[in-house]
Amino acid sequence: MSRKQEVITKDMAADWLGSLVSINCGPTLGVYQGEVSSVDQSSQTISLRQPFHNGVKCPVPEVTFSAIDIKELKILDIRNGNARTNSSASTKVSSAPVAVPKCDPRSVEKLNSPQHCSKSYGDRHLDVPGQPKGFRRRHNSWSSSSRGANQATPKKNGVKNGQMKHRDDECFGDGVDDGLDTDFDFEGNLALFDKAAVFSEIDISERRNGARSRGTPQEQTPSRYRHDENILEAKPIVYRQITVPQPGAKEYCTDSGLVVPSISYELHKRLLSVAERYGLSLERRLEMTGVCASQMALTLLGGPNRFTPKNLHQCPTVALLCGPHVQGAQGISCGRHLANHEVEVILFLPNFVKMLDSVTSELTLFNKTGGKQVSSIKDLPDTPVDLIINCLDCHENTFLMDQPWYRAAAEWANQNRAPVLSLDPPVSGQGQAVEAKWSLSLCLPLSLAEGAGRVYLCDIGIPRQVFQEVGIKYHSPFGCKFVIPLHSA
Repeated sequence: MSRKQEVITKDMAADWLGSLVSINCGPTLGVYQGEVSSVDQSSQTISLRQPFHNGVKCPVPEVTFSAIDIKELKILDIRNGNARTNSSASTKVSSAPVAVPKCDPRSVEKLNSPQHCSKSYGDRHLDVPGQPKGFRRRHNSWSSSSRGANQATPKKNGVKNGQMKHRDDECFGDGVDDGLDTDFDFEGNLALFDKAAVFSEIDISERRNGARSRGTPQEQTPSRYRHDENILEAKPIVYRQITVPQPGAKEYCTDSGLVVPSISYELHKRLLSVAERYGLSLERRLEMTGVCASQMALTLLGGPNRFTPKNLHQCPTVALLCGPHVQGAQGISCGRHLANHEVEVILFLPNFVKMLDSVTSELTLFNKTGGKQVSSIKDLPDTPVDLIINCLDCHENTFLMDQPWYRAAAEWANQNRAPVLSLDPPVSGQGQAVEAKWSLSLCLPLSLAEGAGRVYLCDIGIPRQVFQEVGIKYHSPFGCKFVIPLHSA
């Protein structure tokens, strides 16, 4: 080679100094990017300054490659203006297919236009198709560290501070700060979305496919459901599920809205007579009534908060005022169950020469519980008790209200200042000497007076066909309970 040819070759190699190139060394060595620092024609080597290996900055300041190891060389940016314009942007050393490295497949992307050649490695990978150019993610690219000497930020005194500043530039520098100056126009982009048109298209497609239309936001009526409500569509709810042939003067409703009509005492007596004919005897009704009334009384006394092993020294006291009739036998049955639950029961029952067999049998069972029985008002407590259960009234014999023992017991109950639970009270019109806070009716309520307080209803186990036999269309309003509250409709 002549001296002139050697000078021309060196000038051509010097033209590419400072250019940014990407060198693919195959799947084993990977891809390197960096600034060309030297080109040696004699030894067939090329050196890169500030190199990046597979997108990660190399720990060494310069890397030298031999022509044997280079599979493909790409020129990313021509920094020297004296470079020849007719030079190729990509010089392939081997015609074999290039395998894409697993660590960074983006590094071997081919560039076929001069526009791509003028972009840096970081800018090319920030150009995501379909993404606005003004909205770009900040990421660590080698272009942030390849600034010129006059653009570099001066380092602080001290090796440690300089190293930290260099690391900050690598981590937070992105070279695309110009694109972040413009704020993203949220309102303008949101205005491009037509909600009404989109929901209209959804409705048309659903109607075409036979699906149920959801409706536009204006047509939708927001609903709030309780935890026990079903959001699925069901049959319309029928709230009047009980109809009677001769409705009483009042109507009640449950917590769920079911209508419970009142009945007359004659229909009530006929219903119990038919039930007894099918096997629901008086003794079974007394037992069922006693259980339901005692459950309600235990709840009124405090329930699980009162009846605990730690409160055995504070047992509640209940006074039972009973008469010599079926209602009195129901009260004695209730007192027996209360006494079995560690309640101090005081039973008031006047002395009679002859009493009903149901009263006698219930009284015999009550005496086995250890409860206290008194026949005189003087033996009742002078201090207020926790609860008074009134069973003095009778549905048929209204002359009992004129008896001295009845008036004395009613006077004691009104002066004791304890809450009163009336068990199976009579219909309105007969009068009540004791004003109750709660009243418990059986199967279906009667038309009670205003002095009956809050009305509750208990289930004594009468079958549905028995109701039908007396002309009552009946559907149980109790649900999962045996005692439910009733409200005036």
